[in-house]
Amino acid sequence: MTVLSAPSTNHENRVLHVVIAAVAIISAIGAGWILLSFTLFKPLRSFRHQLILGLAISDFWMAINFLSSALMNLSGLATGIENQKLFCSFNGFMIQVFVVQTDYWVLAIAVCTYLILSDHKHQSTWIQEHRIVIWLLPWFFSILWAALGLGIVGYGYIGAWCWFTSDRIRLFVNFIPRWLIIIIILGLYIRLYFLIHKAHNRFISFDEDAVENLQPGFSTGRNRPNTSFNIFSSRDNDYETGRIRTMHTRIGQTSPILKRISYQMMAYPLVYMIIWTVPTTIRIYQATTNKAAPFAIGTVDKSCIVIQGFADAVVYGFNEHTWNMWREIFNKSNPFK
Repeated sequence: MTVLSAPSTNHENRVLHVVIAAVAIISAIGAGWILLSFTLFKPLRSFRHQLILGLAISDFWMAINFLSSALMNLSGLATGIENQKLFCSFNGFMIQVFVVQTDYWVLAIAVCTYLILSDHKHQSTWIQEHRIVIWLLPWFFSILWAALGLGIVGYGYIGAWCWFTSDRIRLFVNFIPRWLIIIIILGLYIRLYFLIHKAHNRFISFDEDAVENLQPGFSTGRNRPNTSFNIFSSRDNDYETGRIRTMHTRIGQTSPILKRISYQMMAYPLVYMIIWTVPTTIRIYQATTNKAAPFAIGTVDKSCIVIQGFADAVVYGFNEHTWNMWREIFNKSNPFK
């Protein structure tokens, strides 16, 4: 059976392997940055960041598997990975494990964030008291599906690495479930977006009342209303939640914080939609027409899959204040400041 995703010439194979190796290195560095940040910075060891750590571990090892297969092909070992049946099966199994596992981590982060921020006290307390369960679920299900794929279908060379050789199998096993997860997390974050903006409007209403009451002779002391907004019901000492849990309203101070949180949450599903649009489109095209996409588009297709580790580092790392902490370290070490 012809593998539509595999390059047709040796030159295309080599170009593809070089591109995938380069993108895999970028993703590994991005995931490694999150791992190192978690190790160095104590504020990044909270419950939510522990879930992000699980995502980073999956991203890192997924990138290493992509890199190992690309380097094996570039080295010319036994004319390529397609002739190393045992390694190809192992490579396909591990890639299936970590590609699926990243989806589960993203879903776990979204669900736990929703339960905590939307004040589901019982559920949020349970998930934080049973963290090991939340950690084990992505590993269990990803290994289970990868093992079933290995035993029932098997993995073969698709160009740069080994995976399911059939576009239809990849479409139904990987891509359709992934888009269901994206729709779920999009719905959760949209719900949180409106909850946060509803709270923001309450703050605005209070600020306007406060401005009207700040007239000569009006006491701003103990008779002034003291309103707080607690969108975190957890007992977790999170760096982010610690800043927001006891936010007392002051005129003009709360609005930017709430807006920033809501915009960041909406960025998570949108990034995944952008990353997986091209690969999904290619899978549908090749599965329905039985024709291979042009080599350039196929290279972009595979690069979008491999780049996920870097994208996660940007989306979760930058938004989770990791960059700010690194910047503080560099500023302290700069003798000219």
